[in-house]
Amino acid sequence: MAARYYYGTGRRKEAVAQVRLYPGAGTMVVNGKPAEEYFSREIDLVAARNPLQVTGLSERFSVMVRVVGGGVTGQSEAVRHGIARALLEADPELRPVLRKAGYLTRDPRVKERKKPGLKRARKAPQYTKR
Repeated sequence: MAARYYYGTGRRKEAVAQVRLYPGAGTMVVNGKPAEEYFSREIDLVAARNPLQVTGLSERFSVMVRVVGGGVTGQSEAVRHGIARALLEADPELRPVLRKAGYLTRDPRVKERKKPGLKRARKAPQYTKR
């Protein structure tokens, strides 16, 4: 592969994806495996590839991803965020397209911490009157 690549970091919940876009054939490798093998559910695979589909550049770049943390869906959405950022580095004119599709926005929703006196973040012990 070419020495020059475009880099982007994507995050979602606890997942962090480091994405490299290499000019070339449209292959996608996630943690050393083909993307089809790594993301067993079709919806996760489609989510990860969406930025390339929206911009029409799926055949122009090979994607190499290292993703750690979180669950499968969080990882696929982190990959999506990382690919969008890397595409922006490759061509800044793609910003309106990626912004409109919502791929540049970091999803701020994360697990809420457990509060003292409660069983979980918001679940309180059952109230008994007597």
